[in-house]
Amino acid sequence: MKKALLVITGFVILVLSTNTLANDILSMKQRSELIDNITIERFDTVLPQIMKRENIDMWVLMSREYNEDPVLKTMLPSTWLSARRHTMLVIYNPGSGKPLEKLAVARYAVGSLFKKAWDKEAQPNQWEALKQIIESRNPSKIAINTSDTFALADGMTSTEYEKFMSILSDDFKRRVVSGEMLSIGWLETRSELEMQYYPILAQIGHSLIATAFSNEVITPNVTTTDDVVWWLRDQTRALGLTNWFHPTVSIQREDSEVFDQVTAFSKRPGENIIRPGDLIHVDFGITYLRLNTDQQQHAYVLKPGEKDAPASLKAALKAGNQLQDILTSNFKTGRTGNTILSMSRKQAIAQEITPAIYTHPLGFHGHGAGPTIGMWDAQEGVPIKGDYPMYAETAYSIELNAASYIDEWNKEIRIMLEEDAFFDGESVTYLDGRQTEFHLIHSQTNQN
Repeated sequence: MKKALLVITGFVILVLSTNTLANDILSMKQRSELIDNITIERFDTVLPQIMKRENIDMWVLMSREYNEDPVLKTMLPSTWLSARRHTMLVIYNPGSGKPLEKLAVARYAVGSLFKKAWDKEAQPNQWEALKQIIESRNPSKIAINTSDTFALADGMTSTEYEKFMSILSDDFKRRVVSGEMLSIGWLETRSELEMQYYPILAQIGHSLIATAFSNEVITPNVTTTDDVVWWLRDQTRALGLTNWFHPTVSIQREDSEVFDQVTAFSKRPGENIIRPGDLIHVDFGITYLRLNTDQQQHAYVLKPGEKDAPASLKAALKAGNQLQDILTSNFKTGRTGNTILSMSRKQAIAQEITPAIYTHPLGFHGHGAGPTIGMWDAQEGVPIKGDYPMYAETAYSIELNAASYIDEWNKEIRIMLEEDAFFDGESVTYLDGRQTEFHLIHSQTNQN
């Protein structure tokens, strides 16, 4: 595969072959070591401040094998691909600036982080062992992962909850609280080491999109949208990475078809042949180092004789970038997702932009924990999830679309953009820039 230069967001990205990209991706052993180092750092720097903020001194998490609590799964060693038997973890903050105590009430120690704290031969009953650990430390508040609203914070099963509550005295039962805010805080907060590597994920995603949206992959009047989708899946795997959702590639063009939000987000495009004059769109995400990307960009297929995309489409992309700027300018610590949504929509409409905003947190999960900033079918706001406040050191998928009327096509189109960004508490920074110019694909008669 030859090298090509594509201009995105005012800077030049070198699109490399898959083999060259692979050279920059860590081996499985290297990844394992890095993931474990990140986990250690998170326990040392992230979790203590979250427990202090939420006034929780003990956190009890548990999972049976293959039915993992999504929070517990982020705490397992890199070499543990699932919980083992019935894994019970206890995290206790003794206070006075002392380090967290991390215990595994399990048959095995959980890596080097969670010390084995159950001797089955001395105490055959695992639940009684857990009870003894709790009573000996006498915590004021015991957090467990139950939540009516946030699925990622609702990892304790009903069976585990019933058994857990049954072993506690009435006094300790009164100390049990939902770990909802603790779970979200742990999941959404990024560490320094994570943020050294997160931009690399975004770069990989952008590079794959740039190659997919080039003549190296697309031959107009021959290549289908499904061809591009499966190329992205294959190349992701070739790099030793995975996708957390199946990509989509869709087309908007000069025809009578009206944009439909439900179709855009649920119906697969099928065997649509990509043709000159098409505006094509991709939604693509990868998983690497337990982190996720979520990116959407556009390409224009030049007609014979064209050197650039039509001015009307370029203006539509500019409106999409303006909407991004409006949204990210409203990010503020303590401000809720619904407030950010409302402010941004009002400002966009005042600037004659037709907005749809559906931005979400990003991290251990593609649709991550944290404040929901609109949904495509809930532009008036999202109850509870949208009322969650924004915190510093968090990552987001800046996802939205702006509608524009294209005179030459006599129809309205949507510029659907999604770029990954980090909020440090003061400002928003894109992990690897954002798209401000279309990827350009040449027709067979005008490429040189």
